[in-house]
This record gives sequence, C-alpha cells and structure tokens, in this order.
Amino acid sequence: MSKLPHLRHERRHLKDGSRFVAGVDEAGRGPLAGPVVAAAVILDLDRVPKGLADSKLLPLAERERLFAEIMAKACVSVAAASAAEIDRLNIRGATLKAMGRAIAGLCQKPCSVLVDGKDLPRIVCRGEAVIDGDALSKSIAAASIVAKVARDRMMARMARVHPGYGFETNKGYSTREHLAALDRLGPTPMHRRSFRPISQLTLELEVA
Repeated sequence: MSKLPHLRHERRHLKDGSRFVAGVDEAGRGPLAGPVVAAAVILDLDRVPKGLADSKLLPLAERERLFAEIMAKACVSVAAASAAEIDRLNIRGATLKAMGRAIAGLCQKPCSVLVDGKDLPRIVCRGEAVIDGDALSKSIAAASIVAKVARDRMMARMARVHPGYGFETNKGYSTREHLAALDRLGPTPMHRRSFRPISQLTLELEVA
C-alpha cells in the first residue's frame, strides 16, 4: 500500500513560527536530454487540492488536472538548469541550482522549505530535507506534480525544435528510439554530453 502525503511537516514548521512553508521537488535528473526542472509550492492550507501524490504515481490526466488546480490555488515558482549547466556542475549541483532558483522566484518568501531528498540548496531560510518527501508531504507532492508537468511541456516544445528524437514521448529518457536517433543524427545542444552514452559518442566523433 503506497504512502499518502500529509501536512504534518508543514504544520510543525508553522507551529514553530514559520508563516509560509514551501515544498520543493525536481523532475528530470535521469534523462539524456533537456533541463532538470524544479518547482517550489506554498500551499494555502485552507484550499489544498484533493488527490495530491507523488507525480510518478499519477496518470497523465490526473497530473494535468492537479497542475491546473495547484497553479490556481497556490504560490508557485518553476525554474530550470540547462543541459550545459548539468554538464558543468554535475546533475546534483544543477538540481540544487534549479531548486534555489525556484525558491527565489516565489512571490511569497518562505520562512521554511521542505525539500525532497537528502540535500538542501543554498537558502536564506530554514530548510528540511525529507527523504521520499513527495510521498510524505503534500507541499512536496504538489511541487513534484508542477515540476513534472512543466518539464514534460518543455520537452514537447523541444521536440518541435529537434525532431526525430521522440522527445514528445520519451521526454529525453534513454529509450530505444532515442538511442537510435542519437546514432543516426548525433546529439543536439539539448543533450547532456557528460552522460553516457552521449559522452562516449561525442568522444568517438572527436576522434573520427
């Protein structure tokens, strides 16, 4: 039985004096192409959308429905780190950079931040890393949904700029279609050249 996210983390921080508590999560750590995208969400606890859960567990239609409701009812910020930044900083550093940008972009400045995972970005407020946070905190679950939908839409736009790779369906992940396109067409500027097999392909092209 899967865990259901709750508001206990948020309420604890509010009880300790925080006025606004943001949940933060990312989408796109593993793909071969595209940015890593982070979202920060401050929920209105009187208007929390029903059905919040880890975005990976939700069907597409439900993610889209919840995305629209979160955007209408919460304070939301979305930010990204590009493939070039991922190559320069590594995926961990780029993810934390995107998270920091998302937090900084919130229209309401949070007093506390709940971040999915083990690491915290550089922030000027109180922070708590929550392992499996998207399954435990409704704010983080909301951020996971926003980040996932936002990134999927970015990849659909990227598919029109770079046709042939199947970005509209694979979202930049390592599928058979994507790998075959890399062999046939080579990498685009949106590909993460520090990731295998692109790093090996790039080396072979340079040697040739």
